Amino acid sequence: MKAVGPGAGLGLAPVVGVATASKKKREYKLTNRLQEGKRPLYAIAFNFLDMRYHNTFASAGGNRITVYQCLEGGAVAVLQAYVDEDKDESFYTVTWACDLSGLPLLIASGSNGIIRVIDCGMERLSKSFVGHGDSINELRTQSQNPFLIASASKDESIRLWNLQTGVCILIFGGAGGHRNEVLSVDFHPSNTFLLASCGMDNSIKIWSFKDFWIYVEQSKTWTDVSSRFPTKYVQFPIFNAVVHSNYVDCTRWLGDFVLSKSVDNEIVLWEPIFREHSSNDGAVDVIQKYPVPDCDIWFIKFSCDFYFSTMSIGNREGKVVVWDLQSSPPGFVAKLSHSQCKSPIRQTATSVDGSTILCCCEDGSIWRWDSAP
Repeated sequence: MKAVGPGAGLGLAPVVGVATASKKKREYKLTNRLQEGKRPLYAIAFNFLDMRYHNTFASAGGNRITVYQCLEGGAVAVLQAYVDEDKDESFYTVTWACDLSGLPLLIASGSNGIIRVIDCGMERLSKSFVGHGDSINELRTQSQNPFLIASASKDESIRLWNLQTGVCILIFGGAGGHRNEVLSVDFHPSNTFLLASCGMDNSIKIWSFKDFWIYVEQSKTWTDVSSRFPTKYVQFPIFNAVVHSNYVDCTRWLGDFVLSKSVDNEIVLWEPIFREHSSNDGAVDVIQKYPVPDCDIWFIKFSCDFYFSTMSIGNREGKVVVWDLQSSPPGFVAKLSHSQCKSPIRQTATSVDGSTILCCCEDGSIWRWDSAP
């Protein structure tokens, strides 16, 4: 992994787009388009861990990670770019974290299954973690403890890592685990011990590592070789649900509720029903559904703002749908489109207050939408 010059191979070209929205909701306009190259971009994410960098975002695709800053008036500045030495690498996911001093770290992984930890302050690759037996589809950071990340892999498991010591603390998988690729994972926003996962086996699982927290504490002071750490298996989730009839490729907590998306043109908000003295298998209360037209291909991920007020998601036609998460029935905010944006949108990034929406596309482009003042 090496850093390259700011803006290398990138063109910034403000363009005009069209957005339709309810009169009571936000009106968005297209303010910028960037073209990174021809390789697909699979991930894009704002930094919500440190409000000093809330306008900073990163994109991932091919063997390249790029860091940008959203400026006033729709402008975008290229801050840093990193290129992996493996030309065959294809990054699928990126997440922000921070070191003990609070400086930003950027974590990325993809087809080769190696987790790259980038020190953005020093502009260098800090560490690499190896453990998964196949590609990694998603990385997520625990906001309460931003030295903890979870990785979801094609090898049918989720791993919990300590970024500071390089230790793989826990492996979620086995007898009660996923039976195909794990495509998405997310930490509960307030319960430190819970995470949710979903994958190609059509299931969504909720895991607890409360009984294993002692190993998290042990990982903080581990000084021996990381491979000697007594990594523990968590083989059984505390909840298992089949809400969709096909691949589930994105899941996020909304308080104690769960948002999940499959390839059936909708996102579902549901509540897991935990019952005493039962297997906690499959009992859910579907609260509401958010239609997403032309979203019938897999590996398309949605995003929410910091306050979970706004949710955005792209589709295979290059359009973005924006929903109000605080209204019931579902409140449609806007449909964002442009005549030149026709490639599948693999992921969106919604800013802290929902005023800016970014999307990265399979054709290597990034689009920026801003709401009117």
